[in-house]
Amino acid sequence: MPSKILVIDDEVNLALLLCKVLTRHAYDVTTAHSGESAKDLLNKQPFDLVLCDFRLGDINGYDLLKHIKTHYPAIKVIVITGYPDVKQAVELIKSGADNYLSKPFSTDELLASIDQAIVNAVNDQSVATFKKPENNPSNVFVQGTSAAAIRLLQQIELIAPTNYSVILEGESGTGKECAARYIHEQSLRADKPFLAVDCGAILPELAASEFFGHVKGAYTGADTARTGYFEMANGGTLFLDEITNLPYDVQAALLRTVQERRVRRIGSAEEIAVDVRIIVATNRNLRHIVDKGDFREDLYHRFNEFNINLAPLRERKDDILSLANYFLAITSQELQRGIRNFSAGVIDCLLAYSWPGNVRQLKNAIRRAALLTDGDSVELQSLPREIVTACLIPEISEEITEKNIKAHKVMHQFAKHQPTAEFREILSVLRQADFNKTQTAAMLNINRKTLYNKLKRACS
Repeated sequence: MPSKILVIDDEVNLALLLCKVLTRHAYDVTTAHSGESAKDLLNKQPFDLVLCDFRLGDINGYDLLKHIKTHYPAIKVIVITGYPDVKQAVELIKSGADNYLSKPFSTDELLASIDQAIVNAVNDQSVATFKKPENNPSNVFVQGTSAAAIRLLQQIELIAPTNYSVILEGESGTGKECAARYIHEQSLRADKPFLAVDCGAILPELAASEFFGHVKGAYTGADTARTGYFEMANGGTLFLDEITNLPYDVQAALLRTVQERRVRRIGSAEEIAVDVRIIVATNRNLRHIVDKGDFREDLYHRFNEFNINLAPLRERKDDILSLANYFLAITSQELQRGIRNFSAGVIDCLLAYSWPGNVRQLKNAIRRAALLTDGDSVELQSLPREIVTACLIPEISEEITEKNIKAHKVMHQFAKHQPTAEFREILSVLRQADFNKTQTAAMLNINRKTLYNKLKRACS
């Protein structure tokens, strides 16, 4: 059953936009445009999470947050504001908010914040008894066939049954969290909690409370006790994403817990034993960060019992189609569409593109393309324009950029209209020539300049 989210914003258009985005990602979304209407909805039906704007016409964020946490303590709350302020963020978190987003924010930031809050909700319930959550198909570890994918699988199968700590390194979007989940699922801890934490989203002032918890009355605003990440993940795996974002003083506190395997909640004298496997991830070279003095060397050595590097997608060309087909299958099922495959042009484009955003970018591109597809096959016009442009006419794009022509004009004609017969012929020869412009011009018996002019006309 999808998680139920209540979006509260007095800007109707923004509320509708958030509703559309979250619905596309398989959430059950309800909207409210005032504090009073939100209270009415909360009284009538259950919600897993509330996403609310801090400034509403009839109530402010603190009062609404207090109402929700008083009457519905199990509901997670994420506050959105257009006035970023660290002090305000700290006060909101102390008052019970589970996260805080400042406008403008990206879809990835929004989804990551929601995913984290929902995972925390599951783990809050798991302190007494853990119920393993169903896998989100988008987070499943997809085994590839490339040499890099096979090597990764071999490393995971080697390390998973042990209790070793693991460092996962790789560019953003390479699937480090998916790999961490798979290590957990293949371990002896598979029936215990897996808790993923984005270290970059933790405010330094609240880090100790987040990791170790606090007792009621530990500080002003601590009206209820809070369980820390280590206790939540007890018996299972704690995945610390973007570990290099942790402040240096927080690293020191973390080292003590990792060494002694005991935590002490803020405001308490009691120490609690914890048995947690640590997996950390970073998109930077952690050894280099240590050498620069920005990460504790002793903590690095505690984590570095085994190191795995995830190759970027451009080095895993053999995996692109298997990943794309997987994402298409789950998205088609999610949208209840009968989309079965990709056209030849789309396949060529997927294989030719460099994918700077790696697997995450590929997943998002396929999800978008599936949403725009009416038939049973994804066509080129459904792919994001920047991908099609970069694949088919990268040199033209560079030339036009140099002449300061806006990038939105550099799009294929078929993004708005059906391609001409001449353009279809050029595209066919481009594919045969593996998108080599010189070879394509020779095969068409024209010079490169003429080829460029024809492509420009098709993109105008």
